[in-house]
Amino acid sequence: MVFRVTAAAADFLERLAQELDVPASRYEEAERRYHSVGDWLDREESSLKEHSPNVYVQGSFRLGTPIRPVNDAEHYDIDLVCELSLGKHEVSQEDLKAMLGVEMQLYAKRYGMAAPSEGRRCWTLDYAEGAQFHLDALPAIPDGDGRRVILESLHLSAEWAKSAIAITDTECETFRAQTSQWPHSNPRGFTEWFRSRMKIAFNEQRQRIAFQVQANVEDVPAYRVKTPLQQVVQILKRHRDVRFSDNAEVKPISVIITTLAARAYGNQADLPEALATILENMHLHIQQRNGVYWVENPTDPAENFADRWATHPERKDAFFQWLRFAHEDFKNIAGNDDPQLIMESASAAVGDSLARKVRAGAGTSKPRGPTQSIFQRAVSVFTAPHRQAPPWGTRAKGKVSIAKTRVFQNGFRPIVLLHDSAPLTKGVSLEFAATTDVPKPYSVFWQIVNTGDEAKFRNDLRGDFNPDLMVQGGIVRKEDAVYSGTHSVECFIVKDGNLAARSGAFIVNVK
Repeated sequence: MVFRVTAAAADFLERLAQELDVPASRYEEAERRYHSVGDWLDREESSLKEHSPNVYVQGSFRLGTPIRPVNDAEHYDIDLVCELSLGKHEVSQEDLKAMLGVEMQLYAKRYGMAAPSEGRRCWTLDYAEGAQFHLDALPAIPDGDGRRVILESLHLSAEWAKSAIAITDTECETFRAQTSQWPHSNPRGFTEWFRSRMKIAFNEQRQRIAFQVQANVEDVPAYRVKTPLQQVVQILKRHRDVRFSDNAEVKPISVIITTLAARAYGNQADLPEALATILENMHLHIQQRNGVYWVENPTDPAENFADRWATHPERKDAFFQWLRFAHEDFKNIAGNDDPQLIMESASAAVGDSLARKVRAGAGTSKPRGPTQSIFQRAVSVFTAPHRQAPPWGTRAKGKVSIAKTRVFQNGFRPIVLLHDSAPLTKGVSLEFAATTDVPKPYSVFWQIVNTGDEAKFRNDLRGDFNPDLMVQGGIVRKEDAVYSGTHSVECFIVKDGNLAARSGAFIVNVK
């Protein structure tokens, strides 16, 4: 370890990470909001439906590194990509942005929101007071083949290029032209690279959580797992925000902090050790190419995340100043064994109110490390004696996921239901739609597991495997919410008598 960390400081840092982390309910709320936009763009009346809109999250919510706002006046940023199946020869940036703008205007009107505002790249929706959310929707089109050709022509790695996208930017010289020259991005590729940097720690932690609650590993959602790398990024972003609260225009940007932290991380299982190692080694991953500082985009080696440092040297100076501050501030915290002195040192690093909040919780029973009670409501589902084991031989190399679950109630429009979300009212109907990459032919089976006194009294706990004969119309299962309790739904794909893929359990709570 590059600097000594006392037991008291380690405890403080673990609790600091927990206080900074976004509650699971916020991740679920973000999912609901982006699914809502996706459903809107894909509805029958949508002017974009013919272009197969694909809406997904980018940024910190995708990486698992968002942090709580400093106060109730600040908002969570949900960054979405709205990707349409169009080519650069069919549309200009200006056209694409206008096309999405029409639907975002209609969406805002339908749900009684203020009209979306147009930014340089995105359309922004502000939700009602109290929601603490605003949503940035980025228009995009696929550009994987284009980026791969360019990178290979430069003899650079195109390992992550297949998920690249072309995006809109009103400041781009070709914004109004129909041309192949578009700005580009690759949020899905960056996420895959970021996850590859913490793969060992992530898998070990996910397996540990699954063992604790006696669940299948695939039943643990990614956002429920928090690795030391993700926690370090969250801590460093809050430190950056505090240190540059009076000079926000030059503060280090999150993508540089995230990239350098991920490169410096060595899959340490311990948060304090990971923090110390990352702070000691981040600078080693900043290059100089022909006198230009360079922070390489790992998914597009031709791109320099620090390109603005050349024209704005004050940003370079601010970054290295921040890195010195971070190293000294956390070294001071780490070497202290007096809780009061730790809090005082932390006040300068992460803010006085947060430091005091962490210190105040030091005597509580709040668990250290990652959340221990991930599926407390659902443990009975995974351990239920009537939950049968899959009867097929296992060759599960394919993938199947329950991609969308909708709730139907008479007199209301269907709504999207998320895994392990707030309890539903009895009497509603559910539709589970799954997707798979297993090539046909195959058989589909569903396992429904009920719990609770009502289902037991009715002798309807289930837990067996029901064949689905409606493969031609898509992989869809319809159920009714009849009994109070925690229930699970899982999809299995069977090919040639072997289990080819399983979705993991989708948890449904009914009150």
